[in-house]
Amino acid sequence: MTFDLYKPQVMGILNVTPDSFSDGGAFNSLDNALKQTEQMIADGASIIDIGGESTRPGAEDVAEAEELSRVIPVIEAIRQRFDVPISIDTTKAKVMTEAVAAGASMINDVCALQEPGALQAAAKANVPVCLMHMQGTPRTMQVEPSYGDVADEVNEFLRARAQTCIEAGIAKDHIVLDPGFGFGKTLPHNLSLLAQVEALVELGYPVLIGLSRKSMFGKLLDRDVDDRLAASLAGMMVTLNQGAHIFRVHDVKETMDCLRVWQAVKEQKA
Repeated sequence: MTFDLYKPQVMGILNVTPDSFSDGGAFNSLDNALKQTEQMIADGASIIDIGGESTRPGAEDVAEAEELSRVIPVIEAIRQRFDVPISIDTTKAKVMTEAVAAGASMINDVCALQEPGALQAAAKANVPVCLMHMQGTPRTMQVEPSYGDVADEVNEFLRARAQTCIEAGIAKDHIVLDPGFGFGKTLPHNLSLLAQVEALVELGYPVLIGLSRKSMFGKLLDRDVDDRLAASLAGMMVTLNQGAHIFRVHDVKETMDCLRVWQAVKEQKA
């Protein structure tokens, strides 16, 4: 399944996990996962991102067999029922391979294909890949993260990983970059990145933004996880205006409303 990675669009989050930070346990039954997928498509999602292992700060590792048992039946069921691109959110090579075989058409990796066999599996799968920056691991990433210049370091890491992917046989137009808000970054780091997304866009790859309900907004505004919609939408608009392309969110309907207003105004200027 082919789709335009440079088109501003919404990626709906479908966590089939018991412990994700915002919706853990809500969609880890097949029936609930399908209902949520149907709703997100109706609300305007053009990609569904399925994850079977939480990457929240402090999250425990999930065994490969367990992750496969969570995601493969959901991917197969969605592929049978809906005509929508599916992204697999994983760091494991075998999960990437099995997910694509089951019907996934994109790989979303918070480790930027650095785990054993992941780069080779992604190249062989011949589907778009999203490379994310993370300092440390989910278990340790929020333990005193440190940078000289956060935007420069994140952008250089992603530029280098993209080049490694190209050298491994992944087509340049299959590569998406994600600065990894909240992954090994303090609030000042996140805000600095948010102000400089345009520099990442200028590398020439589609840019994916994941700000939905992030703890950075909780720290900035003293809001619980279920009370961060307005902040998430504001962050999305800040990055959209800097040229970002794909917005990975929990709240598809509200994000699409913002995107449609932005597009309508842009058309008036054309």
